[in-house]
Amino acid sequence: MTRPVTLFTGQFADIPLADLAAKAAEWEYDGLELACWGKHLDVERAAKEKKYVKEIKDILSKHSLKVYAISNHLAGQLVSDPNTDSRSDAIAPSSCKGNPEKKRKWAIATMKDTARAAKNLGVKIVNGFTGSPIWHMVYGFPPVSEDLIEKGYKEFAKQWNPILDVFDKCRVKFALEVHPTEIAFDIITARRALKAVKNRKAFGFNLDPSHLYWQSVDSARFAREFGNKIYHVHMKDAALTLDGESSILSSYLGFGEQGRGWDFRSVGRGGVDFEEMVRALNEIGYNGPLSVEWEDCAMDRQFGAAEACQIVKDLNYPKAGAKFEKAFTA
Repeated sequence: MTRPVTLFTGQFADIPLADLAAKAAEWEYDGLELACWGKHLDVERAAKEKKYVKEIKDILSKHSLKVYAISNHLAGQLVSDPNTDSRSDAIAPSSCKGNPEKKRKWAIATMKDTARAAKNLGVKIVNGFTGSPIWHMVYGFPPVSEDLIEKGYKEFAKQWNPILDVFDKCRVKFALEVHPTEIAFDIITARRALKAVKNRKAFGFNLDPSHLYWQSVDSARFAREFGNKIYHVHMKDAALTLDGESSILSSYLGFGEQGRGWDFRSVGRGGVDFEEMVRALNEIGYNGPLSVEWEDCAMDRQFGAAEACQIVKDLNYPKAGAKFEKAFTA
């Protein structure tokens, strides 16, 4: 049996869920990964209101779709982010504006509700970000001591363990999307994040190769390294566009702007080796969703979502039941 192919709704959050579900079914997706922003999923309501949860499930069922995961990247980011600038003000409620700890308190409560919402929806995986107390120290200047880095990992664990306790209680797992600005952004930092939370079962990873590719991290190696800690997979591509003038640090240029050193691409239109990654997923026995997170500034999103579904289905072959040499001795 091949894995379900789903669509992450974050880039379509302006489209009412009923309309997007109809489109996703037309594009031949098996289900949706619901974003916890826009109007697709209100986690506070889903954590408490059975009627609201039924309404969402009925919308999907009407189009023969299932929800395999939900994602709350925005609230998750504010749990461990310093929260000292206007970017985090844009995510939290207006009542939290300008108050870093008030934003954090809101984010922690929201992530706990996200676990409860997932339980009520019958979903086992929540994807998201963690934020990081030490991302701003990544370059290492002014000089950063090992004590400061260790303190950052301890602070991350202190902030997230109470959230993960609720995930445990709800029998739901949190999958960190390994990503620059997070506590884990490559293989080495992912190992350290697991160690910080004592490798607890509630914490694992959402493997999104697009964020690894432009950093020159091998997504297949990541899958093999972490094995049963791969709780979810995003299918998103990226391209290096280095021209001798820009760098992988993007030069403060926005996505899609001429001159960026890298950019996201629709699946199959960048440099990610999806073939090798899927082989690695087969090796580790990953049977969860392959979820299209569509992002490509140069392509119509509906065209891209439809095309990506078919590309992923072509990549989504089942693991061999036996080695081919067996046929010679049958």
